[in-house]
Amino acid sequence: MTELVQRRTRLLVLVVLIGHLTLISAQVTTRTGVSVLQAVTFGAFSEVQRLVASTVGRVGDVFRDWGALRTAREENERLERELANLQLRLQEQRALATEARRLQDLLDLRANVVERTLAAEVIAGNASPYFRTVTIDRGRLDGVAADMAVLAPTGVVGRVVGQPAPRASRVQLLIDRNAAAGAVTERTRAGGVVVGDGEQGLRMDFVSNLADVKVGDLVVTSGLDGIYPKGFVIGTVSRVDRGQGLFQEIQVTPRVDFSALDEVLVSLEPPRTGAADEQASTPPSGGTP
Repeated sequence: MTELVQRRTRLLVLVVLIGHLTLISAQVTTRTGVSVLQAVTFGAFSEVQRLVASTVGRVGDVFRDWGALRTAREENERLERELANLQLRLQEQRALATEARRLQDLLDLRANVVERTLAAEVIAGNASPYFRTVTIDRGRLDGVAADMAVLAPTGVVGRVVGQPAPRASRVQLLIDRNAAAGAVTERTRAGGVVVGDGEQGLRMDFVSNLADVKVGDLVVTSGLDGIYPKGFVIGTVSRVDRGQGLFQEIQVTPRVDFSALDEVLVSLEPPRTGAADEQASTPPSGGTP
């Protein structure tokens, strides 16, 4: 009880002391004529105001920085969307340009071919290494028949095999193991037969060891098989070895990229079976045909 009274007494004395100091401060003035109480109060409140203003300024800076960052982020996202759209448009333009070049090459080839031709589009393929074929969107109703030659701007593609459907035909590629075409080297006219290896290459058989054939020689169709028109590019000699028998071993790299066929031309001239039979009965020995 005594302790509680002492605490109250101390508190009362402290309040009275503060009151006296306040009254004295209000009556005592500084050199500028302002009371000490007013000066102290103004100083204290000014510090509080400065602290509040600094805090508010920092908070404002944070909000302004956040707003600027959000604006920059939105602008960045907008620019990324525009860049993506421009990239898509660029790809579309490249695709159109590539398509235009392919069609122009096909038109140039058609203009240089004497025989009647029919443009066709490759719509399917066969990936078997033993029987390489593709399907084109032209068939019996378009005048396509078996054994008609199929060409591309870069060279010989193959021939139509089997009975064509009304609006589709199957084409045996020249790289098929069972495919063959009469051929000669353009430089020396050394004759032989180009056959497929089932992959992406060709070889030239029945060329005499005495014939002049070199790496880099251009190989073209001879026209003796009765299927392929004369003078069309087959490929380039990539390797020549002297054979153990009568004939050289010659590898030919085809000019046509068989993995990227899109448009082709079908020669509507019927195959000359007599010429094909003549070639089959007397294979070329390597001289000038």
